[in-house]
Amino acid sequence: MPPTCPEHGDVAMLIAYSLHGHVKQHRLGKVYINDVGFWIERNPDTVRGPDITFVRAERATRSRKFFEGPPDLAIEVVSPNDRYTEVEEKADDLLRAGAQAVIVVDPNRRTVRIHRPNETVNVADALVVDDVVPGWRLPLSEIFEE
Repeated sequence: MPPTCPEHGDVAMLIAYSLHGHVKQHRLGKVYINDVGFWIERNPDTVRGPDITFVRAERATRSRKFFEGPPDLAIEVVSPNDRYTEVEEKADDLLRAGAQAVIVVDPNRRTVRIHRPNETVNVADALVVDDVVPGWRLPLSEIFEE
């Protein structure tokens, strides 16, 4: 993927910073950034690298290889050069592989959607995925700050 714009990096950093702080404080697992590879399918081999991921403590690992299986939570920040259909396809792939939730943040539209295996919801005021990351809450006003 080609490099992206400062807005993408800023939004991804704000989310990762908030998520990492909460996860570390409560010893919930690991937050990975920067397109860490997750093997989500074999034969044919499929590896996905979301912008930000969370893996529960019992699954977290330090490895020099791709992570086996999907993250528990994946977060994609839509870049100006991304096609929305490709981002949605990536979310669907991760969910089929077993991710519990995939959050798609679109800085241009200032929208956030949470995809789950059986539903997709538009977020109105704050990111909350208590069943995946208990207690984490990030107001959209902090993501889309001016």
